[in-house]
Amino acid sequence: MKILVFGSTGLLGNALMREWTADSVLGLSSKDADIRDAQAVDQVIAEARPDWVIHAAAYTDVDGCEANRELAMSVNRDGAAHIAEAARRHNARLLFLSTDYVFDGSKNSPYEVSDSRAPINVYGESKAEAELKVLAIIPDCTIVRTSWVFGKGGRCFPETILRLASARPELSVVNDQRGSPTYTVDLARAIIELCRKNVSGIVHVTNAGDCTWFDFATEIVRAVGLPAEVTPVTTAEFPRPAKRPANSVLSPVSREKLGVSMPDWQDALARYLEERQR
Repeated sequence: MKILVFGSTGLLGNALMREWTADSVLGLSSKDADIRDAQAVDQVIAEARPDWVIHAAAYTDVDGCEANRELAMSVNRDGAAHIAEAARRHNARLLFLSTDYVFDGSKNSPYEVSDSRAPINVYGESKAEAELKVLAIIPDCTIVRTSWVFGKGGRCFPETILRLASARPELSVVNDQRGSPTYTVDLARAIIELCRKNVSGIVHVTNAGDCTWFDFATEIVRAVGLPAEVTPVTTAEFPRPAKRPANSVLSPVSREKLGVSMPDWQDALARYLEERQR
């Protein structure tokens, strides 16, 4: 297969480029193709003539999106539409990366692929609108929703916690937001499997299990043996520009039906911590 990856220098893109070894893979950064430019997007897809286009490029700064709504919509919504239109025009399959933030977090159980979109921040709104646009353009596309992504090669929650825990005796971390931490290596492997199985539709892909940010931080600090104490706080005590869903847990049912397995998040974290030492 010939694969074209938009966002190849991002957190997930890095992992995709490392893990996707059995096919011909071309990676594009924002410097190679600005997805806000429909003509530029069409040109690179026309030249590459891929079997699959993987759209992993996005403006993912959640608080930044809140302050820059127009930019968020231009990159996340309109950029996705440009890629979908070009993929359709050049007969390529499309896999679009989306997020748990398309939901409002009010549900008391894991979110299914059929649950209604109800974003509570600009980032989630831009991705929810992108999903609808992409589905309208390519009804048989693949949409992979994931959550709490971490990995080597960029900013992520474990990296931040390790930096802070090395410099401070105590950390305060919210304990009333719940989700599933997802390691880029495992997510990349699942994406490769979905493409090889020629899957269509929406699939929720996260590492198995769930926790709060406090639980996640506590395990990170414990795993590396740092002496910092992690203290639980509420979201109200730690206000941010963008609202966060209280429940970001995505149901594994859609993934399991396709025979795609994911290790639990604790196992993923241990492998990440080992990887970052190399």
